[in-house]
Amino acid sequence: MDELLTVEDLHFFYGERRALDGLSLTLQAGEVLGLLGPNGAGKSTLIALLTGLLRPAAGRVAVKGEDPRTAAARAGLGLAPQELALYDDLSARENLRFFGRIQGLRGPRLEQRVRTVLEESGLTERAADRVAGFSGGMKRRLNLAVALLHEPAVLLLDEPTAGVDPQSRLALYELVERQRALGRGVLYATHYMEEAQRLCDRVAIVDHGRLLALDTVPALLAVHGGPALLVAERGAETLRVETRAPLEDLARLQAAGPLDSFTLRQPDLEQVFLRLTGRQLRD
Repeated sequence: MDELLTVEDLHFFYGERRALDGLSLTLQAGEVLGLLGPNGAGKSTLIALLTGLLRPAAGRVAVKGEDPRTAAARAGLGLAPQELALYDDLSARENLRFFGRIQGLRGPRLEQRVRTVLEESGLTERAADRVAGFSGGMKRRLNLAVALLHEPAVLLLDEPTAGVDPQSRLALYELVERQRALGRGVLYATHYMEEAQRLCDRVAIVDHGRLLALDTVPALLAVHGGPALLVAERGAETLRVETRAPLEDLARLQAAGPLDSFTLRQPDLEQVFLRLTGRQLRD
C-alpha cells in the first residue's frame, strides 16, 4: 500500500513544555488510523504539524513524501477540525462554494463536487438554508463535506462526531467508511472508544506526546487488555473473578455451589486505554 503520511521521531515544544516526544507513525492508503489519547496528549499538536500550521522542533513529517507546508502537500489534505470551520451567515451551498474556490475548484467541476458532497452528507434538501439554523449533527456533516470537496488523498478528522445525535453519527461513520473504500487515508482522532473499535484498521494510543501502542484492535486487546471478568451470582453473593480460562473458572465456581446467573465481560479498547494511560483525571 502507498504510505500517505509519515511521522518520524517528531518533537515539539510549547516553551518549556514538551508536547511531542519522539512520536512516529504512518498512515497507508485505504486505512483508517485511530488516534486516541487523554486531553493534552499531543493529538491536536500532531494535526497542526501535519497541516503545516506548526514547524517541528525535530523529526520529520511528510504528506505523500512532501513537506506539509508546500502547496502540493496541502492540496492532498482534507481537514475537519474539532472547532467547526463554517460561516453561519452563509448557506450550506455557499460555504461549500467558498471553500471549494480556496482549494482551486472552479466552474462546472466546483458545482459537481458541491452537489456530490451535499448528497453524501444528507444535506441536499437544506443546501440553501443558512448554517446558523442547522443542528449540531448537520454542522458536523457539513464540516466533513468541506474536507471532502477537493477529493484529498488524506483526511484529518479531529473529533468529527462530537456532540451529534445517533443518526448523524451513523451517517458520519458511513462517510468515513466510504473514503476508506475509495483508497483514501483517514487519521481519526476521537475520545469515543466504540468509534475507534468500529471504524479503525489500526489504533495509535498516545500520552504525554509519546506513542504508547499502535496496532489493530484485536492485537491491542490481546497484548494490553488483561484478563476477562467473570461475574457470578449465588444468592445474595456476587463473585468477581479475573480469568484467562473462563470455562475452567466457571466450572470451579459451580463445583462450590449452584449459581443463579453469570456473565463474562471481555476486555475492550477502553480497558486497554486506561491500562496504558492511567485513570488520573486530565483537564
